[in-house]
Amino acid sequence: MNSHRTKPDYLKDELVLKNHIKEVETRLLADTTKKDAAKLIDKLHALAKEIDHSRNLDSLLLFVNHDVAEYSRLPIKVVDRVIIDNTFATRDLVRSIHAESHYYLLVLSQDKARLIEALNDKVVKEFGSPFPMENQQSFTKNKTQAATASRQSSLIGEFFNQVDKEVNSIRKQNPLPVLISTVEENYSEYLKVADEKQSIYDTYLNKNRMAKKDHAIVSEAYKIIETYNTKRNNDRKAELLKAVSENKFLSDTNDIWRAISQGKIQTLFIEQGLFQPAILEDDKIVYVSEDHRTDKDVIDDIYDEMIEMNMDFGGDVVFLPKGELDKFNGFGAVTRY
Repeated sequence: MNSHRTKPDYLKDELVLKNHIKEVETRLLADTTKKDAAKLIDKLHALAKEIDHSRNLDSLLLFVNHDVAEYSRLPIKVVDRVIIDNTFATRDLVRSIHAESHYYLLVLSQDKARLIEALNDKVVKEFGSPFPMENQQSFTKNKTQAATASRQSSLIGEFFNQVDKEVNSIRKQNPLPVLISTVEENYSEYLKVADEKQSIYDTYLNKNRMAKKDHAIVSEAYKIIETYNTKRNNDRKAELLKAVSENKFLSDTNDIWRAISQGKIQTLFIEQGLFQPAILEDDKIVYVSEDHRTDKDVIDDIYDEMIEMNMDFGGDVVFLPKGELDKFNGFGAVTRY
């Protein structure tokens, strides 16, 4: 469900969630035994009580089965929906990774480092302890000691290495890419000591912005990210067109379903906002209308099912803007061979 970051809007989120839970109760009682339904409903109510709505972001996802009861906040808008299925609907989690620009912004100088989590051009949060980190070893200010250039460079390298370790510690919890805001000299020096260079954008936001407000830095950083994303999207679309010309592209849903189950699909391409309920008959996908989405044995979104299955085989997914895949009805796949 969509949620809200600020008061008074987030005060309504609890009521919206309660209404969704009522829908869950109605559908579970129709789909399963009263005993099973009661267990799941109790877990769902207990989970809902844990949520502090004053800390909401742009959406809220609740996942419950007999073994799991977890919720997740996402900084993206979603389609409000209740899904009852044999697997969790994780498409919005995947989309938040692949379709939105969710990243860390490391604001770096030789004396100090700040770390900001951002989504597109908005600040999610600026990290506290151990950030901002200050370089306690640098002695650039004590010019009377005439430190050698190599010693000075070594101390800066040590500081950047400490910063990198703290950034990677945070990335373990939420492995987002890192964009660095700094001058050219610092960017190249940081890359020399970085442990996970593949997680750092191969572009950076130039100039020292240490004194600026977080939202002002993120606003400028997103211009860099947009340019980067446009190039990446064009590269992926070129990959798609090349696959079509080489006859390594599938657009029939059942052909894609069979190919995924055989581990033959490398990349799924799907337009944002495309959902399709379906049923499986003799291992064939049969689309059903939106009116039957809540019927028993109906898969709420067959695309979500295929995205998850393909990721299990090591494939990936590309979300493209609406209209980009019109000739393929919004969905297609590139085969490995």
